[in-house]
Amino acid sequence: MDTQGLYHLFQATFQPDANVRIQAELKLKQLEGTQGTLLQSMQIIGAEESELHVRQAASIYFKNAIRRYWFETESTPAHLKITEADKDAVKASIIQLLASSPPVIRAQLITVLGVILSNDFPAKYPGYLATVQTLLQSQDPKIVFVGLLALKEVLRVYKFKVEDREPVDEIIATFFPAIQQIGAGLIGSDNIEAAEMLKVIFKCYHYTIQIDLSERQQDSSSLVPWGTLFIQMVEKPVPTEGLPTDLEELEKHPWWKAKRWAYQCLNRLYTRYGNPPALTSESKFKAFAKSFVVNFAPNILTAYLKQVELWVAKAAWLSPRVLCLIGNFLEETVKDKGIWSIMKPHSETLITHFVFPQLCFTAADEELWVDEPVEYVHSKIDMLEDFTSPSTAALNFLMVMARYRQNAFMQVLALANSILQKYNDSPVEARNAREKDGALVMVGSLSSLILRKKSLAKMMEPFFVNHVFPEFKSQHPFLRARACEMINQFSDLDFEDPNNIAIAFTSLMESLRDTELPVKVTAALALRPMIRHEAICEAMKPHLQFIMHELLAMTNQIDVDTLADVMDEFVEVFAQDLAPFAVQLCEQLRDTFLRICEDMAKGTDGLDDVSDSAIDEASDKTMAAMGVLKTMGTLIISLESTPEVLNQLELAILPVIQFTLQNAIIDLFDGVFEIIDSCTFSGKTISANMWNVFELIYKTFKESALDFMEEMFPSLDNYISYGKDVVSTNEHVQHMIYDMIETVMKSDRLGENDRVSGCKLAESLLLNCRGHVDKYVAPILALVFEHLGPEDRIQMIEFKVQAIEVVMNCLYYNAAVTLRILEENGWTQRFLSAWFSSLDKFSRVHDKKLSIVTLCSILSVPADQLPPALQNGWPTILNGILKNFEGLPLAQAKRKEMEKMYNIGSDSDDDEDDEDEGQIALESALAGDDDGVEEEWVDDEEDVFDEGHEYLEFLAQQASKTRPDDKEDDEESLYDDLEEEIYYESPLDNLDVYIVFRDTFTGLQQHNPASYNELTKATTPEQQQFIMQVLHTAEENAAKAAAEAAEAAKQ
Repeated sequence: MDTQGLYHLFQATFQPDANVRIQAELKLKQLEGTQGTLLQSMQIIGAEESELHVRQAASIYFKNAIRRYWFETESTPAHLKITEADKDAVKASIIQLLASSPPVIRAQLITVLGVILSNDFPAKYPGYLATVQTLLQSQDPKIVFVGLLALKEVLRVYKFKVEDREPVDEIIATFFPAIQQIGAGLIGSDNIEAAEMLKVIFKCYHYTIQIDLSERQQDSSSLVPWGTLFIQMVEKPVPTEGLPTDLEELEKHPWWKAKRWAYQCLNRLYTRYGNPPALTSESKFKAFAKSFVVNFAPNILTAYLKQVELWVAKAAWLSPRVLCLIGNFLEETVKDKGIWSIMKPHSETLITHFVFPQLCFTAADEELWVDEPVEYVHSKIDMLEDFTSPSTAALNFLMVMARYRQNAFMQVLALANSILQKYNDSPVEARNAREKDGALVMVGSLSSLILRKKSLAKMMEPFFVNHVFPEFKSQHPFLRARACEMINQFSDLDFEDPNNIAIAFTSLMESLRDTELPVKVTAALALRPMIRHEAICEAMKPHLQFIMHELLAMTNQIDVDTLADVMDEFVEVFAQDLAPFAVQLCEQLRDTFLRICEDMAKGTDGLDDVSDSAIDEASDKTMAAMGVLKTMGTLIISLESTPEVLNQLELAILPVIQFTLQNAIIDLFDGVFEIIDSCTFSGKTISANMWNVFELIYKTFKESALDFMEEMFPSLDNYISYGKDVVSTNEHVQHMIYDMIETVMKSDRLGENDRVSGCKLAESLLLNCRGHVDKYVAPILALVFEHLGPEDRIQMIEFKVQAIEVVMNCLYYNAAVTLRILEENGWTQRFLSAWFSSLDKFSRVHDKKLSIVTLCSILSVPADQLPPALQNGWPTILNGILKNFEGLPLAQAKRKEMEKMYNIGSDSDDDEDDEDEGQIALESALAGDDDGVEEEWVDDEEDVFDEGHEYLEFLAQQASKTRPDDKEDDEESLYDDLEEEIYYESPLDNLDVYIVFRDTFTGLQQHNPASYNELTKATTPEQQQFIMQVLHTAEENAAKAAAEAAEAAKQ
């Protein structure tokens, strides 16, 4: 198609007739990959005489094509690959196109440039920086602006890169002095163009310090001019001419965006590089921080405090993002003793006039509550929202001050007390409900500190009676919600008066019936931690159906995963109480899940370009769907002992599994495979419906779930373990299982973690279907030796162990046939060498049992069928068996300890008593004496090293300890110890290897004396004694098993 025809297609995408638009879009889709279409669309974009909307449509089409096909993958169709000639033409023209395009088109082209740079710079785009330098040297501000944009995009490529940062150092040396001078020349201007350019300059700087601060940037010759420019921007009054009156629009104004980036640069310099207590002992920035905190940080603090003073006096407006950044910075200033000494005199003023007003319920909060209650709830409980919330930043600042600086803690309590007392003393019509809300927020945020101090904790019960319980009846919905939140935050408070705990529960139940959604949600979240109170737990039981109904109803109104977490907790704790209506509950959960998925499907229809809000909404729905899946899984596991209910639950859940897999909702695969695992594990049998699901799993695996073998494995293992009768006789099922194994072991897309699961699947097939999968022994061995054979092919110890164990399983399955295959392919010596050199890695109970039965299987092979490598190596085999028996008791003890830790297979009251005593001891240690909180406060003359710092210090020390000179040693240290997989079950679990060895050993002695003599001729007296111990244990175990069988027969 020629350029004119393409122009008309873009023009048609704006036609009011939907049919015309759809036809044009379909034709454009068909043109993807057609030679010349990409360059023709560039010509249309650059044609200034063309209609703007047509150029815009062309730019979006161009951007999408570049995003999809510039970087080629295995799945990129050949006809859609962009030729190198076209790539060179695009790179040669893109900067000029940027310079000549209006802003609405430039936004699309910036994305294009970013994609190109992330894939081609620097190797395939060698002249790029020279072009940028030419633009920056222009006398035309518009061209300079394009140069800044081009510089920003290349720096964006390195924003999060830790390695290969040489181009960044070159850019800092070559360009930064010049763009700092440009910025210094613009700071005195009041026009919007200057603001736009300053914003880009600040972003350039911020991109370079996100991960690292170069030595050049640490030098005062760079730091002083740049820092001065940032502070000048912070202190610069925003020009009032032409400012929008709408606050949301005002925040998006170029001057406020520029200010925000100046704050972000200063914050990053201080919090990541310039705050000594925040750095580890291994940090390379210690010297810089020591200088920065003395010579520069005080200037930042002074500038920020000045802005706060203006804001408090209502002499200046600060955007919410800037308020958040100021709060973030002030939080960090609590830690360094020098900066804290400057801040301390201002702490009370900051708490009263900066922090407290931001914690109160605002007019904006009320508007959101009334107009969009769902969004209000999201804004208050979504953790991602907190990162940019000024009120959250202010609250974090308050909490850190109170946590580490005693005078601040007392100031917060004094302020809260005075506000609450004033509220109670005022006539009802004069009470300020919003101020009370802010005071309760402050007290609630310090709940953990207050409860750890006995003298304060004992005052909280009357505090609740006087200040919290009355608000459950408040005319102000936000105070009713706050009362619920206070119950949640102080859920660890032990009320002495049982009437008060009853009031708390009754009030929460009434709030669950509230007409206001935020109150209901807050009440639901508060119920969860209150389960720990035995009295409340009992009181809940008659109301469980109502509670679950309300939780489901709310989940249908608002997609938040925290509500699903509450449901999950209730299902786990009250499983038996919920059993009578478990099926009904499961059907409601299913319907909720399907409704969320349908909403997700609607949200993904349409254009490729979606707004941030649409992405956030999709994320919320995905998380909510995951939560519902988790609750359904918990319900199934909790009712494991009721098979008749399980069958009905399985039928109810079937549409969930089918919908997710058939529609390839990849984000939910993990949860759905857990559901399938729960269904197949809990029943210990595979129904006809679940065998249909197996077919669907296989189809999904081949089409869209190749990367999910690790998540699939537990359910696939269940199919083989509990459906072995079908697997053993159904060749189609066997083929599907083998095909999955083969695909995982061969695919270039997968790594060794995935191949570990492939090996486990092969092991499950061989262990469970002994004698029924003969034809797959040789192909499975061939798959394993593609990795096990060549030197250094396997990097992970776990993969090496699992690969060896697949061969061991083949030997256990049929030793004679497997040995013949090994010998025919020249694999015998290679396998034996890999196995016996890695015996110390076979540390788990399953590993040792498998080793013993495998070696016993080899001993059972007639001598004339043994390969030469083994004919003279029988003493080595016996040594291997004995070594595994020696380590087996320790491995079993370790496993038992882990099972006890995870509370598996233990219902002993003694264990519970021990746990209670341990919990009491732990709580006692945490509580300390009555003045325990004072011990946590830090002297004003000392730095604060918080828990986060302690963790980072630990990681740094561990990294320095395990920094080997040799890469192989590094890999060994990372993957050395294999942990027991306590939830993994296999036929070997119930196999007594002592009896297996006894039968093999005595069988040789009785029926093959020559082989027996060869086996034992080199044994030492110690080994002979140990063999007798093993045989004695076997006799004891056999007698015990016979007695248990006889007792069972009587019953």
